[in-house]
Amino acid sequence: MKKTLTLLFSICLMVFAASMSQAQELKPKPSPLDLAKIKSGDTYIKVVYSRPQKKGREVFGGALAPYGKVWRTGANDATEITLTKDVNFGGKDLKAGTYTLFTIPNADSWTIILNNDLGVWGAFSYDEKKDALRVTATPMKTEKEIEAFTITLAADGDKKANLTMMWDNTQVTVPITFK
Repeated sequence: MKKTLTLLFSICLMVFAASMSQAQELKPKPSPLDLAKIKSGDTYIKVVYSRPQKKGREVFGGALAPYGKVWRTGANDATEITLTKDVNFGGKDLKAGTYTLFTIPNADSWTIILNNDLGVWGAFSYDEKKDALRVTATPMKTEKEIEAFTITLAADGDKKANLTMMWDNTQVTVPITFK
């Protein structure tokens, strides 16, 4: 009886150890969540987005971000931008708050959209009537290919910053002026 219990305990211990090693084997998500942020004085801006990977696919003008169509500007949930104070975004005044960030990419210009509809997945339920702001930006070609979609917020002198979106061989920048 004692040998049977010992054998049974040993088997349970091996099964538990095997399941724990599998549980700890975390695989990276295909489009991990990321955050870009900047602070100027008492104004704080953060962008929460998911980072899809190129994986050899055609990005802009292809199936991932077709030209002329609203794109969620990342993957999974629509990208969100939060501002704690009013700013000038791409040449237009913008009230403090949280907005979804959508884009309409084209080869020679992008429409950058800040929308009031929050907590949406993708751009499937995008409603133009809820737009808070639209600005136009010019895409630039990058020197090297960027595998993962990336958004940065970087200071550009006193009370100025740039929101830059990069992926594949494309970069789009929107200037922000803190008030």
